Amino acid sequence: MKMLKNLFALGLLCVCTLAAAQWQWLDKDGRKVFSDRAPPPDILEKNILKRPGGKVTPPTAPAAQEGASSTDQTAAASPAVPASAAKGVGVDKELEAKKKQAADAEAAKRKAEEEKIVKAKIENCARAKQAKAGLDSGIRISRVNGAGEREVMDETARAAEAKRIQAIMDTDCK
Repeated sequence: MKMLKNLFALGLLCVCTLAAAQWQWLDKDGRKVFSDRAPPPDILEKNILKRPGGKVTPPTAPAAQEGASSTDQTAAASPAVPASAAKGVGVDKELEAKKKQAADAEAAKRKAEEEKIVKAKIENCARAKQAKAGLDSGIRISRVNGAGEREVMDETARAAEAKRIQAIMDTDCK
């Protein structure tokens, strides 16, 4: 029974190893292709990203390859596809439309928030001007203190309140 388990584990290990034998390359449209078979012969060596056994081949610059083989020389002689063209080929039009719509909605939301802030500043400015006019008129002004009692503002309290209102007017009345 134990030997059967060991044999099963060995078989499972072999299957897992075979499943890991993956190729990865960029096709002519710039999309990544994953396969358990080697890429077709028309795929350039520089476009093969991964070979079986976990060997990753990073793309190299043509100038760094002085002793290049004939396949590499053919690849260097052929015109390279610009990065922007490779990215734009496989773009989903619906996805782009959704991204644009989301960006437009975000911009509209920001604009509405800014308008709300501007309206609040205009209202604060109007109230501050009204309060400043009341303070400057010289009439007696009273307010309720922390104990709930009504008290008339003296000159120092009036000056402090006038200073606070002026600061509000400086920030909101622009």
